[in-house]
Amino acid sequence: MMKILVLNSGSSSIKYKLFEMPECASLAAGIIQRIGEESSIIKQESANGEVKFEQPIKNHEEGLELIQSLLTQNDHAIIQTLDEIDACGHRIVHGGESISGSVLIDDQVETIIEEYFDLAPLHNPPNLIGVRAAKKFLTNVPHIACFDTAFHQTLTPIAYMYALPYEFYQKFKIRKYGFHGTSHLYVARRAAKLLNIPMEQVKLITCHLGNGCSITAVEHGKSVDTSMGLTPLEGLIMGTRTGDFDPAIVFHLIRKGYRAEELDVIANKRSGLLGISGISNDVRDLVNKAETGHERARLALEMFCYRLKKYIGSYLAVLNGCDGIVFTGGIGENASILREWTIANISALGITLDHQKNDEAGSNERFINSPDSKIKIMVIPTNEEIAIALETYDIMTKGN
Repeated sequence: MMKILVLNSGSSSIKYKLFEMPECASLAAGIIQRIGEESSIIKQESANGEVKFEQPIKNHEEGLELIQSLLTQNDHAIIQTLDEIDACGHRIVHGGESISGSVLIDDQVETIIEEYFDLAPLHNPPNLIGVRAAKKFLTNVPHIACFDTAFHQTLTPIAYMYALPYEFYQKFKIRKYGFHGTSHLYVARRAAKLLNIPMEQVKLITCHLGNGCSITAVEHGKSVDTSMGLTPLEGLIMGTRTGDFDPAIVFHLIRKGYRAEELDVIANKRSGLLGISGISNDVRDLVNKAETGHERARLALEMFCYRLKKYIGSYLAVLNGCDGIVFTGGIGENASILREWTIANISALGITLDHQKNDEAGSNERFINSPDSKIKIMVIPTNEEIAIALETYDIMTKGN
């Protein structure tokens, strides 16, 4: 038996979950939000009940100190001391070309995380802050880094290179890296199990659809192509990100007087579903508005599904067919109408939906394809925390 703490440190938040392994039993789950603001929000759930309150938390170190207290010192305590924790797994977004799997964090790994600050400025800096803060409280346990980019390091140059002067790759490592790798790996493993096909043989298209969206082609259990690129901006239409668009639009808008910094904000925070609809990046809001006749809300949703359908078609070509298509993430798991619109009119590719199964409420693992569908369609809730706990457990027990 082993207790593993999983941490996901954002710029103003810390998500955490304590597991008992190898059963993947969740002992406690919590989140601290609005770190550094006037009042932070703290919430923890466990078998001993729910704790929820507000208090000022200046930085991540104070946040980790509070997590220690919540886990060990109050009426809802889960463990007696931090000594009961055997390892700590950390979600890290970008490991670039340097790291192709989960690794024990040492000075060299911390340096690599720093090297990719410029490619993941919203994620890698707070990720590293969380690692260093956690090390001060969990001083006697191994800390393991699980990278979102790691699963996609099996891409070959024909998939990850851009048709730019090769010197840009040589000098600046400009290439496709891909993201959401922990989620894609987790649901691919679950799909292989549901299909009763060994991971080393399965061919899948995994669709992680949330505020950020990506799609991955999985062949023989390995990522062979994915939609996000150098940054999470490439690929599918997302909540506030553009996804694919003609890069000449950037040059055109610069000539119109826009600055690069403005366009960066527009492409990442003011585009996507929000930019098209003009009202929201939340699919639930857009579905409600579309049902009442809001034309731009419906346009945004139809564009979202159309782009996703195009990627599914292209990845079917890359894989030369597949065993299954997986929908996961907040949108993928819950927005049945978007799954329906995406799968509509591609029966010629051997993909047909069972509408009753698709419309079933709940975010549980299930098949939603019709009996005559040549390709299985699955809804599989993602669980990146369990994936990180499993990776950490593997390193602890196998010494990888």
